[in-house]
Amino acid sequence: MSAFFDAGAPRSLFAAPARYLSRPDCEAIAKKVLGFATADETRVSIQSGVSGNTRFAVNQVSTAGDTYDAVVTVRSVFGRRSANATTNKLDDASLRAVVQRAEALARLAPEDPEALPELGPQQYRDSDAGWSETTATLDPAGRAQAVRAVAEPARGANLTSTGYMETNAGAFAIANSKGLFAYRRQTSSSMTTTVRTPDGTGSGWAGASHHDWSKIDAAALGARAIEKAKRSANPAAIEPGRYTVVLEPTAVANLVQLIAGSLGARNADEGRSFFSKPGGGNKIGMKVIDERVTLSSDPFSPDTPGAPFTGDGTPVGPMTWIENGVVKNLAYDRFWAQKNNVAPTAVSGLRMSGGTTSIEDMIASTQRGLLVTRLWYIRGVDPRTILFTGLTRDGTFLIENGKITRAVKNLRWNESPIFMLNNLEAMGVPVRVSASEDGSPGQAIVVPPVKARDFNFTSTSDAV
Repeated sequence: MSAFFDAGAPRSLFAAPARYLSRPDCEAIAKKVLGFATADETRVSIQSGVSGNTRFAVNQVSTAGDTYDAVVTVRSVFGRRSANATTNKLDDASLRAVVQRAEALARLAPEDPEALPELGPQQYRDSDAGWSETTATLDPAGRAQAVRAVAEPARGANLTSTGYMETNAGAFAIANSKGLFAYRRQTSSSMTTTVRTPDGTGSGWAGASHHDWSKIDAAALGARAIEKAKRSANPAAIEPGRYTVVLEPTAVANLVQLIAGSLGARNADEGRSFFSKPGGGNKIGMKVIDERVTLSSDPFSPDTPGAPFTGDGTPVGPMTWIENGVVKNLAYDRFWAQKNNVAPTAVSGLRMSGGTTSIEDMIASTQRGLLVTRLWYIRGVDPRTILFTGLTRDGTFLIENGKITRAVKNLRWNESPIFMLNNLEAMGVPVRVSASEDGSPGQAIVVPPVKARDFNFTSTSDAV
């Protein structure tokens, strides 16, 4: 147990169960820190909460743990010099010491020519869109029950299940010497499972992520992974090449989230991004993908809740990034926004528009192609085209004459989500998915299944 329960902490921390610092707790800590400060400007960030995880293998729980912590980070500024220092001790002596350490480091730091002054007080929209008491109160017994819902059916089918689940409940606050204060609380949860056949040739995966644990159906995830494992046994090798693909929502999210990471306006303006315009400038106002596609974010939506402010306290609101295939906005940090005389913007959560075609109908309309469950080991190749490479995993199937005919060995792909979204043939209903490779909750993302042509597979892989 960490110094979250330090003797100098506000009294409310000793309440049971102590899960995270309340707004008054954070205000009290920030007031103390700022009272100790002598720098030109000071910012204090306070992160607190509880994280629980359960890992299972061979149809049984293998490890489980719960971590409670509170971390205070102080940023001290002298002119254009700044530095950070961090502590998880909340008594007065430790808070004073962390301020002194940040200030000593700041005096030694080189000047930052792009340094901006701290923000003054801001207006923030109150929202608990990303909070769930069900998630915040889930205990190890509840997590074990979810594992049982996967492991027992797998054992009964003579299969082996493994997986990981994680829940988080916490709060984040920012205060500075100019009077700014911002506070939010948020929960997250995820569960993923991989089920293997006894001979090791078949592998099925299923996963889900949501801030509200009650929205995740462990038994349904297990059933899906079991079915995939059975169907994927004894896969055949096929020739690499360009195939029509039916991508399940997780595979779509694996790709589409890469666009969000490429939306930086500065990279675009400086010619280092897909969103750079030939000859200079950026592609705002240009059509770049299929007109049926809109990409947006809204930190206040219950579907895609996210942080309502950035790490320096800049408010974050709803934003449409690509509308009907046309670039509408890019992400501007404070420095680049000021340089270009625009408002700062940031991605917080992500949603892609969809259609009404079911995966079954996509398969039925495919003469020859592949059904892909998910993608992994994703690595960048070319930021100018958002080109990435990776592998299929845990359920890749050949489609012939409108039917799934057999499992196939995994394939390496080289593809860009931009290319994929320009080759769309059909989209389904958007759903929230778990898009992180490691099973952690990741950012909230809602995407549809899609059917696309000419997806580029470059080689086969014997790995299951």
